[in-house]
Amino acid sequence: MSGAPTLSVVIPAYNNGRTLAETIDSVLSQEGLDFELIIADHSSSDDTRAVMSRYAADPRVTLLDTEAGGGAGRNWNRVSDAAQGEFMKLVCGDDILRPGTLARQVELLRASGAVLTACRRDIVDADGKVLMAGWGLRGLRTPMPGDAAVRKAVLAGSNLFGEPASVTMRRATFVECGGWFDDFPYLIDQASYSRVLLHGSFVPDPEVGATFRMSSAQWSVALTRDQASQARGFHGWLHAEHPTVISSVDRTIGDIRATLMAHARRLSYRVLERRMR
Repeated sequence: MSGAPTLSVVIPAYNNGRTLAETIDSVLSQEGLDFELIIADHSSSDDTRAVMSRYAADPRVTLLDTEAGGGAGRNWNRVSDAAQGEFMKLVCGDDILRPGTLARQVELLRASGAVLTACRRDIVDADGKVLMAGWGLRGLRTPMPGDAAVRKAVLAGSNLFGEPASVTMRRATFVECGGWFDDFPYLIDQASYSRVLLHGSFVPDPEVGATFRMSSAQWSVALTRDQASQARGFHGWLHAEHPTVISSVDRTIGDIRATLMAHARRLSYRVLERRMR
């Protein structure tokens, strides 16, 4: 590919051999803009690397390897550091993009001048059956200043923007903010979005543009016990660094709601355990 692409899609793969081909195909089938796809394997123990290799001949695709250790932050930053596009989207190796999502979200960012957009998504089980349709963007259905969007998410005690496949952002702003912020691993996506949004505005993508797969193998499931404590830590960090955006009252409300959300999520994992295998 000659010259920098409009958009970089990055996939930090880890033990995604079962689902990765479907994820990659959903990206490569996108039309309406030029993009690159960068995939990094985080020392997987399954056939993830072999699945990636099937796509090596596609000129849009770059394949990388990430050394073991360092948690999600290492691989997310490894694959994102290689991106060259004006805009960037991270897609986990078991999620899916709907047709037209990339072109639509880039156009939204260009037309609005916003630094970040997010769409609704379907949440599915390990076999792809829909658990929750059209989920997301609660309270974020209209364009708004980025700091207002960050505050809404804190007050909700939840990541209102959704998982990375839902989000596209301006890569220069993301880089300026220091890349993926993994001081709070469970909230690596929300924390990073928040840092980007403190430098610009938010515009919603009202469509259902992605599919998020719930699986017992996900690192986020393993971290549910730490969800509330990490959310409180993140809220405290935001308040300390940006007290005019997140007040002490905002922090307290967010902490209470994050604790309630953590209990609700743990219950949902127990109820849906069989469907996440």
